[in-house]
Amino acid sequence: MGEVNLYHLHSRKCSFRPLITKDMDIPVIDFNNLNGERTDETKVLLHEACEKWGFFMVENHGVDKELMEKVKQLVNMHYEMNMKESFYKSEIAKGLENKGNTSNIDWESSFFIWHRPTSNIDQLKNLQKDFGKTMEEYIAQVIKLAEKLSDLMCENLGLEKGYIKEAFSGEKGPAVGTKVAKYPKCPQPRLVRGLREHTDAGGIILLLQDDQVPGLEFFKDGKWVEIPPTKNNAIFVNTGDQIEILSNGTYKSCLHRVMADKNGSRLSIATFYNPAGDAIISPAPKLLYPNHFRFQDYLKLYATSKFDDKGPRFESMKKMCSGQEGVLF
Repeated sequence: MGEVNLYHLHSRKCSFRPLITKDMDIPVIDFNNLNGERTDETKVLLHEACEKWGFFMVENHGVDKELMEKVKQLVNMHYEMNMKESFYKSEIAKGLENKGNTSNIDWESSFFIWHRPTSNIDQLKNLQKDFGKTMEEYIAQVIKLAEKLSDLMCENLGLEKGYIKEAFSGEKGPAVGTKVAKYPKCPQPRLVRGLREHTDAGGIILLLQDDQVPGLEFFKDGKWVEIPPTKNNAIFVNTGDQIEILSNGTYKSCLHRVMADKNGSRLSIATFYNPAGDAIISPAPKLLYPNHFRFQDYLKLYATSKFDDKGPRFESMKKMCSGQEGVLF
């Protein structure tokens, strides 16, 4: 991919079709626009979504929609056959019924599938015969989407292609897993959260969610933003703590929660494209400000570049501090 001049592009009005919520317009990234006249504009929109929101919707993402529907059907079937009854008999449900302390519980029924570097799907009980094969086909496509997003993020941040994937890789590559969850109908939704407020620990989270039942909310500009049910199998994406760390705070992980619902049982299939457990995470050196220099040395450089963009000046200072150029000390 060619380098994007973000300074130039940010000065242009970025036109996009937003996802309308009650209070805000959530960014929608249309991957069809990555080829053609709107390529640069779409990259800028993605950059702004990661920088100012920490979440966005992706349309025309390349994941097969029939496959997505099949995954949802299999998960819903598994819940009805193997999880629903036991949930309503659980201590969580009993605690709510008895109006006990619900501040430290989540009104959810879930399980976790590991895909990479090794899979645990064969160890999970009571899954339908074709669940594993269908999920593996789906995950292979979702990983491609995650890696495409990560490379676009790299380009927007001025990092080399593949930097995030490499940073996330341990000996066997990045870790990928899926939290499969249902948020059952709740008789007293004011007393409990579907899932309490949190940021995600990992990297890039790609959510296939319910197309009917609401509940997901993200915290933006001092208030909770309701994320509506997803139509046409768009994929909802948010960035986790490791992307914030790697980008040196340029991109954000955003606080979010799930509200319990009295009228519907919400589906959530969240795939996490994460660092491997043995990956060493740190801010990308290219994104760090120069540090440990004397102000008088900065002033010497400033005197010769006062009317130039500050970015190259900061880069020169970083090189001086690391001994890559003639040091002014």
